Amino acid sequence: MNMEIFKYLEKYDYEQVVFCQDKQSGLKAIIAIHDTTLGPALGGTRMWTYASEEAAIEDALRLAKGMTYKNAAAGLNLGGGKTVIIGDPRKDKNEAMFRAFGRYIQGLNGRYITAEDVGTTVADMDLIHEETDYVTGISPAFGSSGNPSPVTAFGVYRGMKAAAKEAFGTDSLEGRVVAVQGVGNVAYTLCEYLHKEGAQLIVTDINREAVNRAVEAFGALAVDPDEIYGVECDIYAPCALGATINDETIPQLKARVIAGSANNQLKDTRHGDIIHEMGIVYAPDYVINAGGVINVADELYGYNQERAMKKVEQLYTTIEKVIEISKRDGIPTYVAADRMAEERIARIRNSRSQFLQNGHHILSHRISR
Repeated sequence: MNMEIFKYLEKYDYEQVVFCQDKQSGLKAIIAIHDTTLGPALGGTRMWTYASEEAAIEDALRLAKGMTYKNAAAGLNLGGGKTVIIGDPRKDKNEAMFRAFGRYIQGLNGRYITAEDVGTTVADMDLIHEETDYVTGISPAFGSSGNPSPVTAFGVYRGMKAAAKEAFGTDSLEGRVVAVQGVGNVAYTLCEYLHKEGAQLIVTDINREAVNRAVEAFGALAVDPDEIYGVECDIYAPCALGATINDETIPQLKARVIAGSANNQLKDTRHGDIIHEMGIVYAPDYVINAGGVINVADELYGYNQERAMKKVEQLYTTIEKVIEISKRDGIPTYVAADRMAEERIARIRNSRSQFLQNGHHILSHRISR
């Protein structure tokens, strides 16, 4: 990334970047706010050992923009933001660091709300909460939603059913063969839903214990990590690393649906074009895996699990909308998801602009009288 920062912000229409430094605790953080048209920016705090400050800034900006699209597509009244803290999460954390960071968030007066992300935990969010209320994903004792993994899994399950309906003419997963890559917290719960409906599971993971657990609980067939792409299946569910839809894996795929919880599943946008041309129904990752952010966003209203789950259930309809736009405009679903998010933001921005113009006209008329 070229460090002509204002040119970059202008090109991708970012609103604000905040650099946070606290010498005593060692805090070095970057808060990126991409867009607040729909509401305050919500996005997690990531702690990572970046190769350079430039790399940290780039990551914060990229992730913040991604949250704008994710929140908009999920139908949330929230914008997109993200924080990165530069440091090793295994050894550089301390109470003073997160409390200092909490004070920076408080200083933004509600423009940005944070949550957990890679390298941060519920305990870290609790420390931030000591200094500000603009944080989600805190301990259930504070009225939080707790572990978001089961909710994310439910959203993926609902989205998968919608994608299956497009591919097979029915959303029933009974008898469908689903190849699940990665059997972590989210994917294991997803497997529970699929098994309960009567799907046949093929699983893989670099963690052998996780694989054995799924084999024992669900009668899943285990395969080696490199074999998962080429297995005979109806649905491929990437639930581990990103970029698994790429030049090497696409020729192996036999699935008619791709629907999973992993982030950044397409290695490059052109891979989304390729699978679209192949007739594979792809449920865009940031849409189908939005259950977690929908869940934590409900904390802002005073967490109610039943209400949150009803919202997550609607990811079925959201995936249907994405597919509808894809067919309407003759574009791949990953482009359709972006378009859906952009259209929603544009509608709100335009209505707000119209409201302000009308208010100005009324005021001018009163003054002229």
